[in-house]
Amino acid sequence: MNEDAKLREQLAFHLSGHGAHIDFDAAVEGLSFSLTGKRVPNLAHTAWQLVYHLRIAQWDILEFCRNPGHVSPEYPSGYWSKAAAPSNEEQWQGVIASFREDLQAMIGLVRDTGNDLFVPFAHGSGQNLLREAILVIDHNSYHIGQLVDIRMLLGAAVRDW
Repeated sequence: MNEDAKLREQLAFHLSGHGAHIDFDAAVEGLSFSLTGKRVPNLAHTAWQLVYHLRIAQWDILEFCRNPGHVSPEYPSGYWSKAAAPSNEEQWQGVIASFREDLQAMIGLVRDTGNDLFVPFAHGSGQNLLREAILVIDHNSYHIGQLVDIRMLLGAAVRDW
C-alpha cells in the first residue's frame, strides 16, 4: 500500500470515530428521547443541541469541500439549535441519520483517489481536503466527548464506557 492510500485509510478510520475516542453511534445509542433536552447545571448545551450542532457543522464542512457555491450558515447562530430539545423523536432520529449520511459522504471524499488531499480548494482561502477532514475529526471528537459527559451527568452513561 502506498503512502497516499495509507493516509486515506487513517483519515477514514479516524473520521469513523475509531482510535482514541468513542464514536458517534456509541454516544447516541440508547439515549432516552426524554433526556435529549434535559439541561445539566453549569453546561451550556443539551444533548439535542450538541447532536444538532455536530450535524450542521459537519454538513457545512462537507458542502464546502464538494460545492464551490456553498454558503455557510450564519456563525454562530446558524450552527446551534435555539430549542433545548427536538420537537419529536422523528426529528431526533432524522438529525442522527443525517449526521451518519454526511459522515459517510466525507469518508467517501477522503477515500476517492480522484480527490487530491493536498491541493487547496479554488473557492477557499488555503483549505484543502486533508485540512477539512482533520477539522471534522477534531470537531466531532470534541463535541462527542461533551455528549458523553452530559449522558454521565444525567445518569445515562454510555454502554461499556
